[in-house]
Amino acid sequence: MAASKRDYYEVLGLQKGASDDEIKRAYRQMAKKYHPDINKEPGAEEKFKEINEAYETLSDPNKKARYDQFGFEDPTGGFGGGQGFEGGFGGFGGFDDIINSFFGGGRRQSSNGPRQGADVEKQMSITFEEAVFGCKKKIRLSVEEDCIQCGGTGAATKNDIKQCPKCGGRGRVYMRQQTIFGTSTVETVCPDCRGKGKTITKKCPDCGGTGRVRKTKDVEITIPAGIQTGMSLRMEGYGQSGFNGGQPGDLYIQFNVQEHPNFKRNGQDIILEIPLSVAQAALGDTIQVPTIDGPVDLKIPAGTQPGTKLRLKGRGTKNPKGGMGRGDQYVICNVQVPTSLSSSEKKLYEQLKENEKTEKKSPWDRFVQGFKNIFK
Repeated sequence: MAASKRDYYEVLGLQKGASDDEIKRAYRQMAKKYHPDINKEPGAEEKFKEINEAYETLSDPNKKARYDQFGFEDPTGGFGGGQGFEGGFGGFGGFDDIINSFFGGGRRQSSNGPRQGADVEKQMSITFEEAVFGCKKKIRLSVEEDCIQCGGTGAATKNDIKQCPKCGGRGRVYMRQQTIFGTSTVETVCPDCRGKGKTITKKCPDCGGTGRVRKTKDVEITIPAGIQTGMSLRMEGYGQSGFNGGQPGDLYIQFNVQEHPNFKRNGQDIILEIPLSVAQAALGDTIQVPTIDGPVDLKIPAGTQPGTKLRLKGRGTKNPKGGMGRGDQYVICNVQVPTSLSSSEKKLYEQLKENEKTEKKSPWDRFVQGFKNIFK
């Protein structure tokens, strides 16, 4: 059976070694997409079970470590049991959030308890120079926070908070619900108090009873040197604020690096194409070439051919994840043949041509010699 299973990282669309945050986000996105009560396409339920099975293993540090080492051949008992649609989806609490978004309530999580705020994702475009050297930038965020006036209660005063009569202060009620498995009784969030167990007789004038207000703020971020397009930077605690004393979510910034007119990136290496004259390529030369650190002397060997790649060690970018080393810069030599000649240049090339005839065979002569049966 193990042979027919897909790799758990592949199921969640991740690379092996993905972080807990990456696993959490991938699971939430895919579970929402394939939940049987949302996705009615054939095979969605099986896909949903497969996603939960993968998440059950990868969200557990011990199971994840065994799976990374042994795969499905775990000698301690193996993987793949899963808990399916009906089972517990603990781990990061991701499934509780999914059920909340589908049915207005969770299976286990109490709305009265602390809940972490949602993550915020932003895109940022930066210049080639900003990416290479690193920089500080400001980004404007609009997030929800607890109302200062009411302390997040939503009430004008403490006396305006009463116990909810529908749920008796529990914040949860039992309701009958039609699902793909038939009619069932589920425990869900009380619709009157929205799980808080309390109702408000007079709302806070600042937040209108929601307990939350939206604020716009500027956040300074430090972009590490060597960042590349597609990379993300996580800023812990800069997402939406938590509920009932819960931790705030995180801010994820994904970068798009603008192209440079001359320098190209290949990981930590930098590629630069330079023009060379025929004389420079044939005789050799020492020239100054641009690098991100400034001009650097580069020796062009005599007889350099078109497309030759020369290396400038340590002239690339830093590793944005840390480390002391830098990449290299590679200089690609483009030998340019002149399209128009002055009279003096033409005479020199004619002399060179005559010398080739008298002193040695030209490249063309050596080429034609291979076709001596044709060229008689």
